[in-house]
Amino acid sequence: MKSFIITDIGSTTTKALWIANKNGRYRLLGRAESPTTVESPYEDVTIGVSRALKKLEKQCNQQFEDSNNIVVPTVEYYSSSSAGGGLQVLVIGLFSKVTAISAQKAALGAGAILLDVISNDDKRTLFERIEIIRQIRPDMILLTGGLDGGDTDFVVEFSDVINSANPQPRFGETLKLPVIFAGNKNAIPLIKDTLGDNFDLHITDNIRPEMDLENLQPARRELHELFLSHVMQQAPGYPKVTKAVKADIMPTPLAFGYIISELSRQKKVNILSMDIGGATTDIFSVINNNFNRTVSANYGMSYSVANVMQQCGIQNIKRWLPFEIDNVVLEDIIGQKMLYPTSLPNTVLHLMVEQAVAREAIKLSVKHHSDLIRELPQKRDRGLKKLLNQSRKKEKWHETKSLIDMSDIGLIIGSGGVLSHAPKRNQAALMLIDSCKPQGVTRLAVDSVFMMPHLGVLAQNHPEIALQVLNDDCFIPLGTVISGTGNLKKGEKAAVVSGEISGKPLKQIVNAGELKCIKLTNACNLELKIECYKGVTIGKDKKQVLNVLGDVVGLIIDMRDCCQQNLTANTNEEHVLAINAFTQAEINEARRLANEISRDY
Repeated sequence: MKSFIITDIGSTTTKALWIANKNGRYRLLGRAESPTTVESPYEDVTIGVSRALKKLEKQCNQQFEDSNNIVVPTVEYYSSSSAGGGLQVLVIGLFSKVTAISAQKAALGAGAILLDVISNDDKRTLFERIEIIRQIRPDMILLTGGLDGGDTDFVVEFSDVINSANPQPRFGETLKLPVIFAGNKNAIPLIKDTLGDNFDLHITDNIRPEMDLENLQPARRELHELFLSHVMQQAPGYPKVTKAVKADIMPTPLAFGYIISELSRQKKVNILSMDIGGATTDIFSVINNNFNRTVSANYGMSYSVANVMQQCGIQNIKRWLPFEIDNVVLEDIIGQKMLYPTSLPNTVLHLMVEQAVAREAIKLSVKHHSDLIRELPQKRDRGLKKLLNQSRKKEKWHETKSLIDMSDIGLIIGSGGVLSHAPKRNQAALMLIDSCKPQGVTRLAVDSVFMMPHLGVLAQNHPEIALQVLNDDCFIPLGTVISGTGNLKKGEKAAVVSGEISGKPLKQIVNAGELKCIKLTNACNLELKIECYKGVTIGKDKKQVLNVLGDVVGLIIDMRDCCQQNLTANTNEEHVLAINAFTQAEINEARRLANEISRDY
């Protein structure tokens, strides 16, 4: 039987997993971590990998390490990586709403960190653009622009700008900086003539060959190939890792996206997932088999927590707390988290504040994702065609519809410390519901040990094994949420849910403004019938019959969006207690602590 060692070499921590067959199924049998050693004084990532493997050997009573090949030949080795800052890309496009946005989607979908996005309409001067390109030191540049067959002036202009700036690569100062051109095919000879001598130039298919057509995969493949051949080969210690692995090293975000894409295909469901960290929040979606990713660079839970407060406003954080609190006290608690970013909540008050901030950070990040992932404009938009053909005339831009429709999302997956390590799974479920606002019938889950990147890189060669471990050891299924929308008065009947649990009839009438949770046994597979009262829909339907599994939290029925209501401490207390996120005693304790701090001011 095969077994697998998988590492994720992060910017601060290297995490190693051992996956092997146990009783006929592949399971996670060991997990260890060690500080990453990409920087001085070590400057060799294999040292951190070796230390993590030694811990894993001691834990599992197995031999994994091989001084020549990192891992013994009897075990297959895979790895993802974001060490040294990951894959850092500068994007250049013609128009911010068209080719530049397609280039962003291509780069982010390849697991890149966007250093900047430069476009013809970004209102920066020529001098400012040259200075940005000169100083930014990317791993590579993705240059796009123009429909196939259109005008070539723009790309020639920006080729001259790149030449004038003479940017240097982040790694390997003696090497030429890679530039990927994925624009108008008519411009290829001019691009070769302008950039071919001074840069490591790569030509791939146009990411926007037609106004209503995107072609992102060739650029994504080229970005990944250059990540392996340029970034990984220059980063200290990676050539040895590259020789040892059984499949290509993946950027950590790309590996995360790969496994949720496999899961979407297996479950035949659209997925929305988030990974909320200390400084950034990544949002991933798979809609109709199309994968997209965005990074909200300033929405996180520690280093950028104050920015979340600034962007959403203190009142929007305050509304999620089940007790009254002075603004000054709340601002002080959030400010302390920014000053001491590695600190953990040590009281129920600090925990509730952290989870309130998380709701807003996820909400802002999902909006950012939704704003980027939009339908393509149609060919009949003549004004847009002028823009794409480098017309200097200002044209009115008509925003297209977002592709993120929560009524089409069947599964929401949360990842990151505030979700995965919430003291109660009910708290994670409520954070996901409040921040994502699911519509219709949606299943909720969290990644319990942040192993989705590991499974993504394993899925390159063993998709069935990766999905088996994902379902058995990675996912914590929280529950199914039934969310209604309507225009009722608070307290009016919104929906009736009926079925049978363990031979006993179930019938729940839920009123507008209410949130209810029904605990189910883990082995339960319940057939439910949902019928809405006048003016209420569940997703796009008035009634549904569905099977509900007995997950950790249970069945959640959310009719809060069936009426207009302002969230107050009292209504929040009702919702928190209804889903058993916190007990009444915990709410009282948080209230007492808030009042005590307030008296000290």
